[in-house]
Amino acid sequence: MIQRIPYSKILFLDIETVPQTDDWNLLSERTQALWEKKTAYQRNNNEISSEEFYHERAGIMAEFGKIVCISVGIVVKDSFIHIKSFYGHDEKKLLEDFNSMLIENFFKPDHILCAHNGKEFDFPYIARRMMINQIEIPAILQLFGKKPWEVQHLDTMELWKFGDYKNFTSLDLLANVFEIPTPKDDIDGSQVARVYYDENNVERIKDYCEKDVVTLINVFRKMRYDQSLQRKEDL
Repeated sequence: MIQRIPYSKILFLDIETVPQTDDWNLLSERTQALWEKKTAYQRNNNEISSEEFYHERAGIMAEFGKIVCISVGIVVKDSFIHIKSFYGHDEKKLLEDFNSMLIENFFKPDHILCAHNGKEFDFPYIARRMMINQIEIPAILQLFGKKPWEVQHLDTMELWKFGDYKNFTSLDLLANVFEIPTPKDDIDGSQVARVYYDENNVERIKDYCEKDVVTLINVFRKMRYDQSLQRKEDL
């Protein structure tokens, strides 16, 4: 029962990702060829060009994208939400800083990471990018050798599915269902790459990511039949 998990043991998180480069021509010929091979089926065998599809979808694939922001949140004394973000152009540094935080503060077997669609996206994406950047993956992100009940991950989308594996439900939709303010009051995920490359505005992406974490926490709280909370800065 999720009601039995102390909030002090849960770290809520969200990530924002973009393609590794905004210019298809900056990719090596080998990378371009591998992208074409990997995405051939999704592109309906070249009905959509490799370059166009790269700009649209590369950010969600860890082999071709990168993380520009990780925002994390905790519930403090069941009274307010505290948020911290790791963000910027230097992916390795933000991953190292995030990793240090996990090692120092979320290293026990009863600690838990929670994200929306985290098991399919956030958690594996972070682990893969850590490996690519040659950063030791912390225990809380490791799955190898663990039994299902030993995995320290919660996923609000999985909780909402109730075993229905064919159903995708966005965080924004769940926020609407639970009458929680939308986090998409400025940009949404499809606009992150444009804001990053065209506007060079990582702060705006960070703000958006933090709003998602606040919404994630309040969706989880509604799933536990708890009242919504505000960020400390908003009180």
